[in-house]
Amino acid sequence: MEMQGERRIPAPRQAVWEKLNDPEALKQCIPGCESVEKTSDTEFTAKVRAKVGPVSAHFTGKVTLTDLNPPQGYTISGEGQGGVAGFAKGSAKVALEDEGNETVLRYGVQAQVGGKLAQIGSRLIDGTARKMADDFFNRFVALMTPSATSE
Repeated sequence: MEMQGERRIPAPRQAVWEKLNDPEALKQCIPGCESVEKTSDTEFTAKVRAKVGPVSAHFTGKVTLTDLNPPQGYTISGEGQGGVAGFAKGSAKVALEDEGNETVLRYGVQAQVGGKLAQIGSRLIDGTARKMADDFFNRFVALMTPSATSE
């Protein structure tokens, strides 16, 4: 599966970079996330509950950051095990660019699944992955948006 996208975030690039590397911010933004722990400057572990069609599972995974170029981007690689549901693994290239008072985040994802997940069918998996990415970025943009109600 491959997926690409772009999001405008109403915050400076440095602030976006910091939140993308903040375990608490990631936990708030990842759909179904139960925990995110930073185990080193370039590694995280996470527990996520996900439902893909009829398959629901708890995934435990490890994420590694490479090609670090703060605050311009990096490559995220990860693999998660979902028990009998199977596994998911993949990587994403993330690039951040200043544009006025905003940051443009561009991403390209390559992923594969195995086990029961692989039997579901690529259209359902692609749709679920796109929805999860949309949910993540909607939450992330909301987290980064200055509150209009602050007085």
